[in-house]
Amino acid sequence: MVRLTADLIWKSPHFFNAIKERELDLRGNKIAVIENLGATEDQFDTIDLSDNEIVKLENMPLLNRLGTLIINNNRITRINPNIGEYLPKLHTLVLTNNRFVNLVEIDPLASLPKLQFLSLLDNNITKKPNYRLYVIHKLKSLRVLDFKKVKNKERLEAASLFASQEVEEEAKRESAKMSAPVEVPIVSEVPPEDQQTPKVVAPTPEQIIAIKAAIVNSQTLEEVARLEQALKSGQLPADFQIPDDNDKKNGKEKDEKMVSDSGAEVESSNMEEHGNDEPAPMEQE
Repeated sequence: MVRLTADLIWKSPHFFNAIKERELDLRGNKIAVIENLGATEDQFDTIDLSDNEIVKLENMPLLNRLGTLIINNNRITRINPNIGEYLPKLHTLVLTNNRFVNLVEIDPLASLPKLQFLSLLDNNITKKPNYRLYVIHKLKSLRVLDFKKVKNKERLEAASLFASQEVEEEAKRESAKMSAPVEVPIVSEVPPEDQQTPKVVAPTPEQIIAIKAAIVNSQTLEEVARLEQALKSGQLPADFQIPDDNDKKNGKEKDEKMVSDSGAEVESSNMEEHGNDEPAPMEQE
């Protein structure tokens, strides 16, 4: 955080800008509090306080000459209710990208008698219902809001909408109500018992053999991939079933039968081949 001292003001760039106004450049100094602007001796038409860390628009000395105040990209949430007493000729105020939330927060700007150009872009306040009409209603001298010209139709609509003090107060209450933080219920990250994922256990040698056998007998590629992943990770899903002794016995008998049948087929085939290889009987003379 940097203090806005008289020394900083004297050493900061000052020049004639594009519209031939004398401007003081105090951008990007990490200033948190406005102070000591009396050191300017009211010699500037424009002061640029953009890209700092200012929270409140206050502590302004009487600056009769100041016509433009650029203070975008800060953290402003509040404005001095009597700011108009210190900036009687301010006609342009840029408050883009600050932290205004409720409609009531811009009410102090009504004390600026000659304010004609105002920007509140990139503030949450712009998302409030009837925001534009409310600002037009409060700032009678305003000509341009958020770089859009204020039309006569909008003035009439704003006057009609906020014709009574009760409607204006209701708009303020609604704005504050919408800004209240919403409590989000805390949801437990532990899933219910019926939704918990199956626990995994390290496979035993018997299970590894069973997995390999299951891979050989798998009917789908998905099942093969799942079992191969279990082998690689060294973890066995709890839902994996190992065949019991009867299954193993039946499987063994089945394998022996398959081997026996296969042997019989081979023997039969050999006999046929031997039969074909016997020499033909010699013809008698």
